[in-house]
Amino acid sequence: MADIAYERILHMLVTLRIYPGDPIHDEAIIKELGIGRTPVREALKRLEVDKLVVTFPKRGTFATRVEVSDLAYVSEIRQQLEPMAAARAARVATQATRDRLRETLQDIQNFDIEGSTATDILTFDANVHREIYSASGNPYLEDVLVRQSNLATRIWCLVLDKLPRLTNHVEEHLALLQAIIDGDEQLAADRAAAHVKEFEVAVRTALLDV
Repeated sequence: MADIAYERILHMLVTLRIYPGDPIHDEAIIKELGIGRTPVREALKRLEVDKLVVTFPKRGTFATRVEVSDLAYVSEIRQQLEPMAAARAARVATQATRDRLRETLQDIQNFDIEGSTATDILTFDANVHREIYSASGNPYLEDVLVRQSNLATRIWCLVLDKLPRLTNHVEEHLALLQAIIDGDEQLAADRAAAHVKEFEVAVRTALLDV
């Protein structure tokens, strides 16, 4: 139940249903999720480790605020580790994993971007990244990148209305996935690096206008 609570509160934080800086009331969360107090509190402790919530003595628990510097810190990590994960996936992925990535590639081609909400697109995008992290075969690298991806998606949501339509961003995954499937480590790394860089530049520009 703690895992379920974690995933559901995480989604609320990342998609800004719980806005940066907002107080998080245990009772309201418990009532909405229909989950007991202990699992919710365990989930909030995990989310504090993820830097998505912060607890102040005598004040309570709040969704962490978003600053321009957060984007720089998150992007610095992703620019180093996303290419590493993509290259490693290209190198070590099993045939079964490559087949799964082919299915993901097909899912992207079939995904109705124009008919989807921004939240649907962001969730889909995050799931594609998770497939790549998993394909790297390194659970420690995967864990770090999932956490950073959550932070990046949250920042993205904050400026979504100032960004161009997400079609190109989602479709960039096609070439990246194909490079991994083909076992081309360098191309996979280059595609991942370019993808993260373009995201960072677009979001930074939008954040400065907030």
